[in-house]
Amino acid sequence: MIEVGTELPAVETGPVTRAMLALFAGASGDHNPVHIDTDVARAAGFDDVFAHGMVAMGYLGRVLVAWFPPERVRSLGGRFRRITPVHARPRCHGRVEEIVEVDGEPRARLALWVTIDDDGPVITGSAEVALA
Repeated sequence: MIEVGTELPAVETGPVTRAMLALFAGASGDHNPVHIDTDVARAAGFDDVFAHGMVAMGYLGRVLVAWFPPERVRSLGGRFRRITPVHARPRCHGRVEEIVEVDGEPRARLALWVTIDDDGPVITGSAEVALA
């Protein structure tokens, strides 16, 4: 049963790999070298390459559709908090914050976040999903 305070089961993902970042760059057209070239990332002050922001955003979507069918998603948004480094193992979380009715449709408003360690989320977000 979905009610305010319900925690969505966490979704654990595999590690962020260099191959994944290269494939994402090709698929998205975002070839910013800080995501795929270690030398460029280090010259820019980073320890190594890191995931594109939209990769992190995709993790928010993973926890959402692991619990709700995609056709029930009414909105999804996120805010980037820090980078997602290569080799990180993102863990995706969600919680029901509010139950509302919009145009006669019962909906849940959710808080979503992705963590990789104990230093706080790499991205936080919200979503609204139809309950029926």
